[in-house]
Amino acid sequence: MVASNRMIITLFIPCFVDALYPRAGISMVEILEGLGHRVLCPEEIACCGQPAFNSGYYAEARTIALPVLEKLADAEAVVIGSGSCGAMVKKFYPELFAGTRHAALARQVAGRTWEFSDFLVSQLGVTQLGAKFPHKVTFHDGCHGLRELGIHKQPRALLAQVQGLELVEMTEISCCGFGGTFSAKFPMISTAMGEVKCSSAAETGADYIVSSDSSCLMHIQGLLSRQGKPTKTISLAEVLNHK
Repeated sequence: MVASNRMIITLFIPCFVDALYPRAGISMVEILEGLGHRVLCPEEIACCGQPAFNSGYYAEARTIALPVLEKLADAEAVVIGSGSCGAMVKKFYPELFAGTRHAALARQVAGRTWEFSDFLVSQLGVTQLGAKFPHKVTFHDGCHGLRELGIHKQPRALLAQVQGLELVEMTEISCCGFGGTFSAKFPMISTAMGEVKCSSAAETGADYIVSSDSSCLMHIQGLLSRQGKPTKTISLAEVLNHK
């Protein structure tokens, strides 16, 4: 399906996707370009500042976030391949820059920012991408995307149109335990939460755990590999780009 109204989309690839999961980022570019849009991926944008923000270092977070904010100032639409980074720009930038001379700009950029699956479904009205993925999968909802951005139906609407894919839901929605700095500060708790998530996924009999957040998948895959489990992980964008 090719979109009728072409846009110039600024794609914000999170730093961990750029460094560790480039196929997820490439898939997003190919999908958006396949829909007829022009995609810009500014190399100057590296980190949204979320690690510092989540640790309470607001001044340091603003130092990291300001160049990002200024780079996105004139973007027609900002699409972010992560619920957590998407929430940072869309929900927390206005909070971070409140009371500063950049407050209005933060609100403006936030209003033009979308998480990838939400942009496809809610903004472009696209669910059918011609993808084929003949596997049983289960979907993991990243906490920021679910709680801060309200994203739940959008990725499932996209997966429902993937030929050969069978989606089996986990019995409960829970955090995978990664949480960025949380996993470093509280490794035992993080691991225990991840093991619960892996167990829930195993109960579905799925071949793959799919998520919009590669950071969650990194944590989950690490646990699966250490447990010797056959279940694999894959990003939503890669599934949607699989022909």
